Amino acid sequence: MTKAIEERIHPLDAKLAMAHFYVAIIALALGGFAGLLQTLVRSGRVELPAGITYYQLLTVHGVLLALILTTFFIIGFHLSVVSKTIGPLTKRARISGWIGFWTMTVGTAMAALMVLLNEASVLYTFYAPLQAHPIFYGGLTLVIVGSWISGGALLSTYHKWRKINRGQASPLLSFMAVVNTLLWIVATIGVAVTVLFQLLPWALGWVDSINILASRTLFWYFGHPLVYFWLLPAYMCWYVVIPKIIGGKIFSDSLARMSFILFLLFSIPVGLHHQLLEPGIDPVWKYLQVILTFLVVIPSLMTAFSLFGTFEKYGRSQGATGLFGWFKKLPWGDARFTVPFIGMVAFIPAGAGGLVNASNQLNQVVHNTIWVTGHFHLTLATSVILTFFGISYWLIPHLTGRTLTTKLNKLAIIQGMFWAIGMSIMSGAMHIAGLLGAPRRSSYSTYGGSSQAMDWIPYQIAQAIGGTILFIGIILYIIVFIQLAFFAPKGNEEFPVGEASHADETPPLIFENWKLWIGITAALILFAYTIPFIDIIQNAPPGSKGFKLW
Repeated sequence: MTKAIEERIHPLDAKLAMAHFYVAIIALALGGFAGLLQTLVRSGRVELPAGITYYQLLTVHGVLLALILTTFFIIGFHLSVVSKTIGPLTKRARISGWIGFWTMTVGTAMAALMVLLNEASVLYTFYAPLQAHPIFYGGLTLVIVGSWISGGALLSTYHKWRKINRGQASPLLSFMAVVNTLLWIVATIGVAVTVLFQLLPWALGWVDSINILASRTLFWYFGHPLVYFWLLPAYMCWYVVIPKIIGGKIFSDSLARMSFILFLLFSIPVGLHHQLLEPGIDPVWKYLQVILTFLVVIPSLMTAFSLFGTFEKYGRSQGATGLFGWFKKLPWGDARFTVPFIGMVAFIPAGAGGLVNASNQLNQVVHNTIWVTGHFHLTLATSVILTFFGISYWLIPHLTGRTLTTKLNKLAIIQGMFWAIGMSIMSGAMHIAGLLGAPRRSSYSTYGGSSQAMDWIPYQIAQAIGGTILFIGIILYIIVFIQLAFFAPKGNEEFPVGEASHADETPPLIFENWKLWIGITAALILFAYTIPFIDIIQNAPPGSKGFKLW
């Protein structure tokens, strides 16, 4: 598990990455505590102290975990893999990385302050006509701009490598980081437009009203590819890191690259499936984007095939027999494998739930119910976050020059178990309650003693139980993180990078023809959004003034 000291990431790059992880863990602690209080309030057994509202907690939980934790962790991870696989960042790129980091951090502080002052309890989707304080929108703008600056540092490092190594395929992990960075930059254009040109002028009083449908459409242009921005770093770990950890090989380098290109093409022009019940959008265009949504299933199935192919090939090489004998040969005592593997398994029901949400007929049943929240917690809070935990169990000690000890490894596995159990209870209860009609985004209510609402209460209590177990998991993770960052024994923890099954496999260079793939992506976006957006502008109803309902 140790490597020569010269193979560690450059110390200055490690320092930059760790700065991102420190902000991420603060967001996890605060956002997780807000989530715990939410579930307790929703159970009807706990009341918040005066001055704190349920929707304030909901906004803190959503913004800090869904937007801040993920963005900071992913950028830190991206910078780490690029520094590891294609070489240290240049001085200019490193400066850009720090500028991006501090821009994002200042923006986060601005947005968080407004939420804590109860000036921006607009939930993580910040839907109009709910109107937040202008500083909240300004803070979110800085988070986006900062991420672009950091993304530019990554892309410039990659571009320099390509110039030096013409005619060569880039290392797989760096290729994947580039794809996800491009996806993020293209996707955030939508939310940047609505924040800068709609929400901010509206909140400042420069305009009296806002086109709500346009703002929501621009948000979901960003909101669905955001899911894949979260997911692709987990795929990076599953495709490249996990094979090395178990002692196997990457099933196919080329297949992995193709799946990432397909995610870039098909994950952005699909936002209208979040607006299937939204009036004002022609059903034809909703239908088109539902089809594109189902196309995203293809790279997901490719990933599942590749992963379990890797597992089985490794198991057979260790003498496994029978249909599932390979399963026993996997390193279940290694937290670096076990914790992300739980996330992989969770993605099976999570993906199935996504198909329900994207299907027009089935969406009629679950739309705006807490089923959707349960699905969200299976995808992001289980598959993605558990994989992020697994990544940090080797990446943090690698960056800090420490080791994952046997004791910390056991504690990490226990942490993953707490998370899996808590999420199974909480998310399962959300799914069932959603099918019974329980709404999302709502605090505890009996709705005037309605018999239907009373049927939801036991499941809301179950959500509180699951949320409490999850919070214990957060505490355990913070303990492991602090140990790995500051107190674990000094050493050289491995940065696991897998090798392809066929050493002579040469990935087709067309995968790195960015003019082609960005061009196709732009064409698909224009095809899927141009006419619907013209319709939204031309046939817009009177705009809405802002509302503050808290």
